[in-house]
Amino acid sequence: QVQLTESGGGLVQAGGSLRLSCAASGRTFSRNTMGWFRQAPGKEREFVAGISWSGNPYYRSSVKGRFTISRDNAKNTVYLQMNSLNPEDTAVYYCNAHRTAVVVTNLPGEYWGQGTQVTVSS
Repeated sequence: QVQLTESGGGLVQAGGSLRLSCAASGRTFSRNTMGWFRQAPGKEREFVAGISWSGNPYYRSSVKGRFTISRDNAKNTVYLQMNSLNPEDTAVYYCNAHRTAVVVTNLPGEYWGQGTQVTVSS
């Protein structure tokens, strides 16, 4: 059974940093496209960043230059380093994975984690 488990969320002041981790289990995702989405209260879930199996990243424009997605295929884990956080980044952040090595876009894959809360205070 595939499971994606996020960690690293929390409360941080504006301008601060957090690092999210997503550990995958149940199968290897070393050849799969993975990514992060987020959902703020009262809003639709939105794409944040994606990464191909070879490490090529893709970001939504509002996080470019502040967030960095990376992966460690040996650990079956993907990360999201978030710097210069602002209150608009407050949301539940979800890890996402595709079944295959698709081209990275803002479309989600088939697998989701349970989410981790990120709250940025002003």
